[in-house]
Amino acid sequence: MTNHWVDIKNADVVLIMGGNAAEAHPCGFKWVTEAKAHNKAHFMVVDPRFNRSAAVADFYAPLRSGSDIVFLGGIINYLLSNDKIHHEYVHNYTDFSFIVRDDYEFVDGIFSGYNEQARTYDKRTWDYELGEDGYVRTDPTLQHPRCVYQLMKQHYASYTPEKVESVCGTPKEKFLHVAEMFASTAVPGRAATIMYALGWTQHSTGAQILRCAAMVQLLCGNIGVAGGGMNALRGHSNIQGLTDLGLLSASLPGYLSLPGEKEQDYQQYIASRTQKPLR
Repeated sequence: MTNHWVDIKNADVVLIMGGNAAEAHPCGFKWVTEAKAHNKAHFMVVDPRFNRSAAVADFYAPLRSGSDIVFLGGIINYLLSNDKIHHEYVHNYTDFSFIVRDDYEFVDGIFSGYNEQARTYDKRTWDYELGEDGYVRTDPTLQHPRCVYQLMKQHYASYTPEKVESVCGTPKEKFLHVAEMFASTAVPGRAATIMYALGWTQHSTGAQILRCAAMVQLLCGNIGVAGGGMNALRGHSNIQGLTDLGLLSASLPGYLSLPGEKEQDYQQYIASRTQKPLR
């Protein structure tokens, strides 16, 4: 969870997708009811089943199992094509203005660097373009054809509401309602939270689903704010507490790995785990 359970009460929009908190996490779900009662939050459920969470939601949209990436990609396209993004946030806290290497490409569903024999990717072409100072080249105007903003618009342009309806089976008007509610939070003072569970993480494409949802939240400025975040519906007192309090034998709080045999002081330990600033 990027935010904690209690913080959900601060949300203006709540989406449960890939989970069923009302039934599986009833103690934590009370904070959704708090958001509805005291913050007038709009609560939505997107799920193949009309489950117990959907039964108490303000809005329910069905989708076909396994089509989550298309649904979320449709929201990304809606936000970008209608310019309903949090401009101040994406300029200051995301890589929107970063310029990608000129040998990067995406053709017929395949990214550059693909080795057909090994069926693996060489991801070096996906890196940012560096300037002479060693930092990433940027375009604050977002007009450069290879800045992340322009590449995202191009990549998600095909994820239209009609495509979402065709692939996901979600009625167009229901999809647009979800997209519009997220767009309503792309302003200062409003926030949306996404709550998910194993309905996302246990897909073979689980990591990609979560990345898409995280991009939706970043476009709206909903990461790092009260009432926002990407919030996994985990065990109340076991998995979440185990990792947060450092009780897991293989990692430290913050999911830091344990020091290796050659890391005998703090500087050696932290140097290998600290990323270099990009700008």
